[in-house]
Amino acid sequence: MSYTTTLHDEAHHHANPTGWRRWLFSTNHKDIGTLYLFFALTMMFMGGASAMLIRAELFQPGIQLLDPDLYNNLVTNHALLMIFGAVMPAAAGLANWMIPLMIGAPDMALPRMNNLSFWILPAAGTMLILSFVVPFFPGGGSQINTGWTLYPPLSVQVGMSMDFLIFAIHLLGISSVLASINIIVTLLNMRAPGMTLMQMPIFCWTWLVTAFLLILVVPVLAGGVTMLLFDRHFGTSFFDAAGGGDPVLFQHLFWFFGHPEVYVLLLPSIGVLSHIIPTFARKPLFGYKSMVGAMIAVGTIGMVVWAHHQYTIGMSLGAVSYFMIGTIIISIPVGLMIFNFIATMWRGAMTFETPMLFAVAIILMFTFGGLSGVMLAVVPADMQYHDSMFVVAHFHYVLMPGAVFGLFAGVFYWLPKWTGHMYDERLGKIFFWINVTGFNLTFFPQHFLGLAGMPRRIIDYNVMFTEFNAISSVGAMIFGFSHLLLLYIVIKTIRGGEPAKSRAWEGAEGLEWEVASPPPFHTWETPPLIRQEQTS
Repeated sequence: MSYTTTLHDEAHHHANPTGWRRWLFSTNHKDIGTLYLFFALTMMFMGGASAMLIRAELFQPGIQLLDPDLYNNLVTNHALLMIFGAVMPAAAGLANWMIPLMIGAPDMALPRMNNLSFWILPAAGTMLILSFVVPFFPGGGSQINTGWTLYPPLSVQVGMSMDFLIFAIHLLGISSVLASINIIVTLLNMRAPGMTLMQMPIFCWTWLVTAFLLILVVPVLAGGVTMLLFDRHFGTSFFDAAGGGDPVLFQHLFWFFGHPEVYVLLLPSIGVLSHIIPTFARKPLFGYKSMVGAMIAVGTIGMVVWAHHQYTIGMSLGAVSYFMIGTIIISIPVGLMIFNFIATMWRGAMTFETPMLFAVAIILMFTFGGLSGVMLAVVPADMQYHDSMFVVAHFHYVLMPGAVFGLFAGVFYWLPKWTGHMYDERLGKIFFWINVTGFNLTFFPQHFLGLAGMPRRIIDYNVMFTEFNAISSVGAMIFGFSHLLLLYIVIKTIRGGEPAKSRAWEGAEGLEWEVASPPPFHTWETPPLIRQEQTS
């Protein structure tokens, strides 16, 4: 019996459920993609609220709103909610929605596992929030004051909220691994007849690399937090020096996951840009093969440079030299992707709708974040920058443009396809400008704070840092509240608006585009060789 007839019979047996059943039992990749996106949006607002509390506290020196333990708990909570709750599920939402459409598959390869990998997330998210809330109840123990890195010995001493957090990380990891297996199987087995791997859209390639990365590194983090659990409750001393263990071992296990994780957050957005930039430049993507090669290189090298987060722990000269050189080398494939994007835009007939505005902003700001990353890669320099606000500025300049703005761009780009309605372009552009202004106002001053010596993760600071912190906090409020406009735009688009055309972006801004030849697979939504017919 063929695959399609099986699908048909199943559909026949279970008439499409409606109401809440449609969402709870869904095996439809589009519905599951939508669930991921709404979950991510909810988590983004929670993680963003914790960040705004942090910035409100740092508006002036002294201790205003929060006590130090609550402040540290918010730092931990903000990072975990944003990475595991917002960015990864949002990227998975895009993957679920778009991968089957891009490769001509009827659905994901393992639809029921797809349902499971989503529904593990609300449980994990609940555990994550409980780990934050539990200490406020009588007998709830101390708050998690470790930051998102969970380093022992602190994490061995924290109360039961840490157990909630360890369990949440296990659940999140299971969800990620299941989703990754599903994506790999779908991409390798369900491409349309005649579509080779080198004809897949770049977005599919980014997810193929991302899924392999997740399967390789998530179990290492799971092992690390399990050892932590054993140290906490079962008398082992993996990380306790008094019992013959080593706290630095945990750092190695954590960053072996934590560094590839950065590329897990980054690559899907690079995939989104590889579709947006050709569309609005009206040119095929420059250097398809080199993009694929660069992604595989980033994934591979990204696995073996983890200890650049740990230069200050006293590694041998040989070890730090290796990690330094490896980290600098990784900037080459990343730079190659950026140059490919610039070459795609070069002499293109560009228009600047909201997705393209985000794309250009990403290239500028992500490049800036990459340059400060090369600074941090250099060992003697990093001895000064380490654990300062400079590091905070660096990774927000990499992760906000490189991951979050890429997802925003993807949402604006594909909203017409998902909803059947065009979003309000004027509001989209207003959101873009407020958002990007707020972002730069928040994080640019933090470079100066760090270079002047302000440490990160502290609730109080020297008065000499007051002005830059005030600017940063005002920027954070602008940046944070701008997302209410995003929420409004999305809801407004779902509820109605101008009907989207069959090719939503064709003829944007009053230009008519004539496609001279049928597009190859990997530019499936980009009019390739084109002539411009100016409508007078």
